[in-house]
This record gives sequence, structure tokens and C-alpha cells, in this order.
Amino acid sequence: MIHAAFLTLLLGCGSKLPTGNLMVDGHAVSIEIAATESARAHGLMHRDSMPEDHGMLFVYPKQKPLGFWMKDTRMPLSIAFADKTGKIVKIVEMTPFSTDSVKSLYPAKYALEMNKGWFDGKGVTKGAMITQLPDIVAE
Repeated sequence: MIHAAFLTLLLGCGSKLPTGNLMVDGHAVSIEIAATESARAHGLMHRDSMPEDHGMLFVYPKQKPLGFWMKDTRMPLSIAFADKTGKIVKIVEMTPFSTDSVKSLYPAKYALEMNKGWFDGKGVTKGAMITQLPDIVAE
């Protein structure tokens, strides 16, 4: 098990986030992992694009209702909130630069941001599973 603080030290300030791979309802996804408070706060802000089948996985220390906004995020995204088992509890489309909070409504430990329409395009719906989640301890 890798601790997020150790990863931050290894990568150094301002370096790329840790990366990995997971499966979403049988579809392979390459991810950047945001498992620290600062990485989660920055997320995908100030980026213009993201490759197809790539995303950012936000990992939280505890399962709880989550909320996201797109204040400084330029690209349209979809977000899937998942519980501690990887079961998707809600999927929402998000609009660039919006300050409206998008909420999971249900307790979630993970949030996976993908290009807008990715989940719908793959036929991924609420109840689908995210598997091969990284073995990382969030802080």
C-alpha cells in the first residue's frame, strides 16, 4: 500500500501526479491519481484537453457525500462518483467554468473525471463497477 504523502515526496513539488490504470465496466482507462488535498483541489484545472480513455481519479480518505465544481476547468467533463467498493453511485455531466456544485448525493470514496460523454458513450451507468482501483492511501 502506497501512502499519498510518500508519493508527493517522491514526485516533488509541481511534478506530475502518480498514474495508473483501471477498468470501468470492462473499459480500460489510464488515470492520474489525485489522493492528496492539494491534488484534489487542483484537479484538471487550467487544462485544455485530455486524451481519449484518460481520466483523473480522486481518492478520498473516507467515504462521504462529495461535491465538485468546474470554476477554473476549461474542458467539459463527466464525473462518476463511486463508493468504497468501486460501485458507481452517480454520473453527472459538468460544464466548463461553472461554479455550481455537482454532488454525489450518496457516500463516495472515489470520483472519476473523464471527457464529457465518455460514460454515456461506453454505455456505463449507475451501478456499474470501477475495478482495479489503485492501492493507495489518501490523505
